[in-house]
Amino acid sequence: MPVFLNANAPDFEASFTALLSAKREEAVDVDDTVAAIIADVRARGDAAVIELTAKFDRLDLTPETLAFSRAEIAAEIAKVPSEERAALELAAARIRAYHDRQRPEDARWTDATGAELGWRWGPVAAAGLYVPGGLASYPSSVLMNAIPAQVAGVERLVICAPTPGGVVNPLVLLAAHIAGVDTVYRIGGAQAVAAMAYGTETIAPVDKITGPGNAYVAAAKRRVFGRVGIDMIAGPSEILVIADKDNDPEWIALDLLSQAEHDESAQSILITTDEGFGRAVAAAVDTRLETLERRAIAGPSWRDYGAVIVVEDLAQAAVLSDRIAPEHLELCVADPDALLAQIKHAGAVFLGQWTPEAIGDYAGGPNHVLPTARSARFSSGLSVLDFMKRTTLAKMTPEALRAIGPAAERLAISESLEAHGLSVRARLDKLNR
Repeated sequence: MPVFLNANAPDFEASFTALLSAKREEAVDVDDTVAAIIADVRARGDAAVIELTAKFDRLDLTPETLAFSRAEIAAEIAKVPSEERAALELAAARIRAYHDRQRPEDARWTDATGAELGWRWGPVAAAGLYVPGGLASYPSSVLMNAIPAQVAGVERLVICAPTPGGVVNPLVLLAAHIAGVDTVYRIGGAQAVAAMAYGTETIAPVDKITGPGNAYVAAAKRRVFGRVGIDMIAGPSEILVIADKDNDPEWIALDLLSQAEHDESAQSILITTDEGFGRAVAAAVDTRLETLERRAIAGPSWRDYGAVIVVEDLAQAAVLSDRIAPEHLELCVADPDALLAQIKHAGAVFLGQWTPEAIGDYAGGPNHVLPTARSARFSSGLSVLDFMKRTTLAKMTPEALRAIGPAAERLAISESLEAHGLSVRARLDKLNR
């Protein structure tokens, strides 16, 4: 059973704090292992990647077979049923249309001194997209990572998608094809991250690495950050549903289970103004768990980390929501826009009872790579901006330098940086002569 909390109970604050601070990931110390893998790949390149792939993925490769050939990709794509192809194409079109609107604009202007200022945006040159393999092989993640990078204008995109035991998910390769990515390496784990960050004889290094993965992938991304950019360190999935009693308990139960079935460490929370409705939803979850295909995963998630919180009103719900700062937030209330106005922190918000979170995972348009573990308080989901960088511009005229140069010189002197000040003074002296 999930935990039931009442926001007006005397012990609520202690119980709610415990819920927020519960560690949902196994305390596995993987950093030393990952450090050794990265060092090995840096030292031995292809040979290390090939050996580690044989060890962890039970797949024997050569430098020539690290990436899928065009013929292999075409053969796998041909296996995809037309209905699934159409669904991927629809999702890709919607994702592209949404992200096209995120492209930032350059700016340049002349201020009152005559100085010309501004900025320009440009893409990173190369990006590596990590796509999990095995049971957690998600073609939707290919679209969500590759399309924003393409919209940003990244020239070289590569994908690392492990194929444990040589088992390939044709949908992953089709999604790569639809997104316009031709190079797909069949490698994974920390060795794939290291190869993309430092390069090998066969794999050219990239400038940014994005995409979810297991604890080893997360640790590797953390370690290579600085050498390359990364999107985020993602934890287990989570959903918060705020719902009033005028909802179908079955619908809300399914929304909660949609995240619980991801991972035993995922977290699903319901906040409601009606205790009876909350118990009806919990009962509906229990009924669904009797037949759900992934009940062995969803069951422990709901049992160990699920929660139903009863609040006095939606204003109180909004306050608690901001403290949770959920990855996914559903507002299943009569006026979701009014409630949205009271909420500051969430990775993605789904407005109204006709907008299940699963729409956002696949075909809604917004990105599904989102901040977890309360990091929505200070970070955002993946976007076109993650694949771009801003360069500032400044151009002084003699008149502008005469107007602002003395202040720059004075500040340089106050910081004991003589050459800084002299570089300005030399030009001012030339003007004064």
